[in-house]
Amino acid sequence: MSSIRFDSTKQYYTTSGLVVGYALCSSLLAVINKFAITKFNYPGLLTALQYLTSALGVWVLGKFGFLHHDPFTFDTAKKFLPAAFVFYLAIFTNTNLLRHANVDTFIVFRSLTPLLVALADTAFRRQPCPSRLTFLSLVIILGGAVGYVATDSGFTLTAYSWAFAYLVTITTEMVYIKHMVTNLGLNTWGFVLYNNLLSLIISPFFWFLTGEYGEVFAALVASAGSWFVPDVFFAVALSCVFGLLISFFGFAARKAISATAFTVTGVVNKFLTVVINVLIWDKHASPFGLICLLVTIAGGVLYQQSVTGPGAAPAQREPTVSKQNDTENPSDDFGGEDQGKSLLGKHASA
Repeated sequence: MSSIRFDSTKQYYTTSGLVVGYALCSSLLAVINKFAITKFNYPGLLTALQYLTSALGVWVLGKFGFLHHDPFTFDTAKKFLPAAFVFYLAIFTNTNLLRHANVDTFIVFRSLTPLLVALADTAFRRQPCPSRLTFLSLVIILGGAVGYVATDSGFTLTAYSWAFAYLVTITTEMVYIKHMVTNLGLNTWGFVLYNNLLSLIISPFFWFLTGEYGEVFAALVASAGSWFVPDVFFAVALSCVFGLLISFFGFAARKAISATAFTVTGVVNKFLTVVINVLIWDKHASPFGLICLLVTIAGGVLYQQSVTGPGAAPAQREPTVSKQNDTENPSDDFGGEDQGKSLLGKHASA
């Protein structure tokens, strides 16, 4: 009897630890990435280091038997390459958005994705039109976003150009990845490995395309050999580690708790991100902007209820494998919530 009680207690603390770990990683990731890009103003190189950390971390953990991932084959890589390219564009625009705007702006545009995904699903995947409750939630999301943009004192054309580019690419990624994951049949960690390794291979092309390689070399020459700067190293290393950790905690927490509990945790994480961002520095929205942000998040909560509740139409529900990968990604969440964003998990709780 005491043995059963001990096992139950142990399982309770294990589950609680996983949920707390996921909540901390998810709520802090966007702020940490903003901190990293502030200290290390080279978005292409920063994301490449995150891809390297996530891909290498999955490979090493797989070698030691801590997780299982699909083997890397060139045939599968060729099929997955278009999805990895779209993923890279989403993270690239994400990083540049955080480079030019605050975390609140990122969350607002991230929360707009259900609206565009619903339109894309209806237009391109021939899904039925959203239910009334879903449509209402999308209107609330849009209203909160419009209110935020209208009162954003930090509005710049550059920042919002990246914001719209991110919105388009992340929506494309979310719709396309559903198709890709379902057809290729990769498990979650296989998806993480392919996504990050192929994105790492794509990275040098964008270094030359954007001219960032010149900025990096100029900085190296100007530093005159003093390449190690402790606070910069700490910021970059922290973002890389959290990118990998959110993959682990997102995947493990998803298995340990119900889908509803995981969704609620994701919503709480967004509120924690807002609170943390307000408390630690002045890189946040005005009071009215924060209210609009909370309205947008509330619309996201209502959207989740409309598509996962008992009354949701079957056509509104996503396939299990797609839902699992969406929720566990932590890719999205550069900031999504859930991101080097190693998994696409942050997407589900948008």
